[in-house]
Amino acid sequence: MRTRRLHTWDVTPAEAVRLQGDLRSLVVLRDEAPPAYHTVAAMDVSYDRRSPWLFAGVVVLALPSFVLVDRAAVRVRAEFPYVPGLLSFREAPAGLQAWERLGTRPDCLLCDGHGEAHPRRFGLACHVGLLVNVPTIGCAKSVLVGVYEEPGASRGSRADLTHGGEVIGAAVRTRSGASPVFVSAGHRVSLDTAVATVLACAPRFRIPEPIRPAHALVN
Repeated sequence: MRTRRLHTWDVTPAEAVRLQGDLRSLVVLRDEAPPAYHTVAAMDVSYDRRSPWLFAGVVVLALPSFVLVDRAAVRVRAEFPYVPGLLSFREAPAGLQAWERLGTRPDCLLCDGHGEAHPRRFGLACHVGLLVNVPTIGCAKSVLVGVYEEPGASRGSRADLTHGGEVIGAAVRTRSGASPVFVSAGHRVSLDTAVATVLACAPRFRIPEPIRPAHALVN
C-alpha cells in the first residue's frame, strides 16, 4: 500500500517538534462519511531501547469475523532517538515500511498509541493517519497526558480524557472489571466513532483486535 510523502524523516528532535505543529493543522478529527468498516488493521512496533533494531508489523482483519485478511512485518534499524512525545518519528518509518508491503488496503487503522491525546495533539495515530490517509484511531494502554475520572465498571463505560480544558480522548472499559484503554481520534475519524470501533473490536479481551495479533507478530 502506498503512503504519502509529507516530510523527510531526517530531522532533529527540535525540528520534529516544529514539524508536529505544522502537520497538526492537516489532521481531520471528524467522520468524513458514515463509517462502514469492513476491514480493520493494526500497526505495532516493538523494540528494546538498548538495541538499534525495530520490529514493525501490520495485521488486517475482516469485520465482524476477525478473520485474517493480510499481514506484513519488517525489521529495520532505528534512525531517531527515543524521545517521549516524539515516538512517531522513531516508530512510524518502520510501521510504514510494513504498511507498504500489504496487498490489502484496510478501511480503518488502529495504532497501539495515542492520537489527539498528546501534549501537542499530534500523537502516533495522527502522524501515521496523515501518511496512510485512512481513518486512524489511537488506542493506548496508559495515559500520556490528561486527566480522567474512572469509568463505570461494566464493558462499554467511558469517561472523558481532558487536558487544558479540552476533551482529547476517552478512557474506555472494553472488558468489565478490567483497566480501561485510552482511545483518541487520529485522522479522518471522530472520537465517538473511534470509541465505537474499539469496542466493536474488543468483544472478549481488554486489548482490541487486531492490536493483539499485531503485538504477537512483532514480539
